[in-house]
Amino acid sequence: MEQRPVLGLTEQVIVIGTKGMQEKIMARIDTGATSSSIDERLAEKLDLGPMVRLKLVKSASGSKRRPLIRVKVKINGKVMEEEFTVADRAHMTYPLLIGQNILKKEKFLIDPLKKSVDI
Repeated sequence: MEQRPVLGLTEQVIVIGTKGMQEKIMARIDTGATSSSIDERLAEKLDLGPMVRLKLVKSASGSKRRPLIRVKVKINGKVMEEEFTVADRAHMTYPLLIGQNILKKEKFLIDPLKKSVDI
């Protein structure tokens, strides 16, 4: 049987920017979110981009078009490049949200009792 990586509800993630810049941050793992999202300030700090396209995102606060960029991240020891919408997440606890687009593709399992380990 295939051994699938297990994530908790929050995980330490490394966001890899251009020119070798990296930022280790705590990310929210959200099985209810169809796409992943990154804070606009973090994206700017790491010089991420360019915008691939605009994506219509529906949330509790309504529908909005957001820029979509490709971001290289390291989660649970695995480096991947995936699509993230860019949003103002300043009022949120976590600057990065990992959604279904990554969780399904990478076949992660979620264990709500798992504690994040410092990487």
